[in-house]
Amino acid sequence: MAEEVAMRDVYGKTLVELGRENPDVVVLDADLSASTQTKLFAAEFPDRFFDCGIAEQNMVTIAAGLAASGKIPFASTFAVFVPGRCFDQVRVSIAQSSLNVKLVVTHGGLSVGEDGSTHQAIEDLSLITSMPTFTVIVPADGTETAQAVKTAAALQGPVYIRLPRLKTPIFYGDDYRFEIGRASELRPGKDVTIIAIGIMVAAALEAAESLSNEGIDARVINMSTLKPIDEAAIIRAIRETGAVVTAEEHLEHGGLASAVAQVAAKHAPAPMEFVALHRYAESGPPPELLKKYGLTAADIEAAVKKVLERKVS
Repeated sequence: MAEEVAMRDVYGKTLVELGRENPDVVVLDADLSASTQTKLFAAEFPDRFFDCGIAEQNMVTIAAGLAASGKIPFASTFAVFVPGRCFDQVRVSIAQSSLNVKLVVTHGGLSVGEDGSTHQAIEDLSLITSMPTFTVIVPADGTETAQAVKTAAALQGPVYIRLPRLKTPIFYGDDYRFEIGRASELRPGKDVTIIAIGIMVAAALEAAESLSNEGIDARVINMSTLKPIDEAAIIRAIRETGAVVTAEEHLEHGGLASAVAQVAAKHAPAPMEFVALHRYAESGPPPELLKKYGLTAADIEAAVKKVLERKVS
C-alpha cells in the first residue's frame, strides 16, 4: 500500500528549507498556523513570521507590501478564506500589480468534511484563475507539493497553490521533476484520457486500474498546473485517445473541466465528461461526502463508460 502524507505537512517542512536557504523568504498566516503547518517556520524564524490574526484581507495586503519591498512572502490560510473572503484585496493588491506573493492555501475542496459547506472551498479555483497574472497549481502528492513550493519561490510573480486537508498517497519518486505548465502522464492508454488534479489523481489511477480489468485502456494525466495549462498535452491526448474525462474536487464551472473544455473547443473537439461538484454540500466524514457527491474512482469509471458510448471510432 502506498505511503500517505498530508501535503500541508510537506508544505510546512519545505517552508523551513526555503527559510534556511533564503533570508528574503517570509511567512504570513491568519491564525491557522497549526493547521496550515506554517507553525514550523514560525518556530525556527520567529522574526520572519507574521500572524495576522483572523484578518485575511490585512494578511494579503501586508504580503503585497512585503513583496514590493523585495521579500518573498508566503501567505497561508484555508482555501475558503483566500481568495473567497478577500478577493478584492488579492485582485487589486497582488494580481493587478503582479507582485511576487505566494498564496498557499490548505483545506481546499469538499474533503474538509465535518467543517461543513461554509468551510468547503469549491469555488476558489474559478476565482483565482480569473485573474490573468496568477500561476495556479494543485499538487497531487507530497513529492509534487515540495517541488511546487520550491518552484513557486523561484518564480517571479503571483502564485496560488491549493492543498487538501486529507493525507494522500505518494506515487511520485525522487526522480520526478515538477515543471510549471507541464502535465504529467502517470499511466499510458489508448481508449480514453482521464485528466485529474489534486486528490482526484489517486482516484483516477484507481479507476484506470479497475477499467483495465474490463479491457478499457485509460490514460491518466495529472494536470497539476491549472494555469498556465498544458494545452499541448490535452490536444495530444484527445487526438490519440479520442475522448476525455476530467476529475476535480471543485465545481464543474471555472475549474479543470472549464479549462480543458476550452482547449478542446479551440483545437481538438471530442466527447467529454466531467467528474466534479454541482452544488454546495453538507457536513460529514470526507469519504462519505466524496461518495455522496460523486467524487470517487467509481464515479470516474462511470464517466469513462459514458463518454466511450459517444466516442467516434
